[in-house]
Amino acid sequence: MNYLFSDRISALKPSAIREILKATADPSVISFAAGNPAPEAFPVEEIRRITDDILTKNPIGALQYSVTEGYPAFLAALADMLHSRYHSGNENDGILAVSGAQQGIDLAIRSLVNEGDTILCENPSFIGSLNCFRSYRANLVGVDLEPDGLSLEQLEAALKANPRARLIYLIPNFQNPSGITMSLAKRKAVYELAGRYNVLILEDNPYGDLRFAGEAIPTIKSMDTDNRVIYCGSFSKILSPGLRVGYVCTHKSILGKMTVAKQCNDVHTNILAQLICHKFITECNLDAHIQKLQNIYRGKSKLMMDSIDAYFSPAVTRTSPEGGLFLWCTLPEGSDMMAFCTAAAQNKVAVVPGSAFTAEEGAPTLSFRLNYSTPTDDKIVEGCQILGKLTKELF
Repeated sequence: MNYLFSDRISALKPSAIREILKATADPSVISFAAGNPAPEAFPVEEIRRITDDILTKNPIGALQYSVTEGYPAFLAALADMLHSRYHSGNENDGILAVSGAQQGIDLAIRSLVNEGDTILCENPSFIGSLNCFRSYRANLVGVDLEPDGLSLEQLEAALKANPRARLIYLIPNFQNPSGITMSLAKRKAVYELAGRYNVLILEDNPYGDLRFAGEAIPTIKSMDTDNRVIYCGSFSKILSPGLRVGYVCTHKSILGKMTVAKQCNDVHTNILAQLICHKFITECNLDAHIQKLQNIYRGKSKLMMDSIDAYFSPAVTRTSPEGGLFLWCTLPEGSDMMAFCTAAAQNKVAVVPGSAFTAEEGAPTLSFRLNYSTPTDDKIVEGCQILGKLTKELF
């Protein structure tokens, strides 16, 4: 039988990262390609205790259907956390529990963007979001990143050139894939431009708590006086990605449409997972746990950056992330980035080609992404030695 697929899905390609991860099932491969939390970052004993307590005291509540918006006590705790930690959310906002921040992004686009509408995003940007935008047949316009965030000149030019622009999609903290953090000045400027051109901002902040250097910068949502920011948060990087619990904080009118869209999708987010997250943030020492994560990633990022500086050709440049899980390397002009990534794979080191993250599919790039959270310290050093030898042979 010949199968006819929908227009919105037929042109989509498999995630480059997911395809690379299949190859890294070989235990001899050193993977710098994943974006998984470090194994030592998981609070296994706390989750075991919390889960046992839930299933002992409230088994039916944890296993029965629940409301689409989310477990009410969890939503209240999230509101408190957003106010206290990020100074975000106001009386016009509501919160929706979602199946990972990825679902929150999908529901926002489904609710607000028509086919042919324009979404402006950082270039490079997170492949999962880019593929989501493409699935709704949106017009993607990339705005190049500078060391302190996206180019304001390019952003305003793109807003002028695209009257059907609906959203600006941003990962302001320790951006995936670059590791770059947007400055406070640029956050204020982007918010001002969004107001001037009457577009919404989709602020994706899965890594914000993983700051291990520098000073914390306010969220764009904390500046949201006219209710144009859709804020997506997640427990994937601070607790467990397998739980698939994220949340969206935005104006109640937007949230109402996203809730209807979610009812068509999965009815509600896993209630047992919501109960676990609720107990963790209300009964455990969240600050101490986050400090533990920051210490882990501070050490692993420093080790990778020091190893790059020691073993790579000086012709290769890198970013210096102040948090998160990734850094971004750029080869010298005239290099063949894909050939380098292929050679790395042949030498049993997996990296993600920068072409996976470009807003325009197939756009040329000299960069590739490295992850330091997943590999062990020994593998970080060994992998950088192998990559470094390649860079010195090639450049």
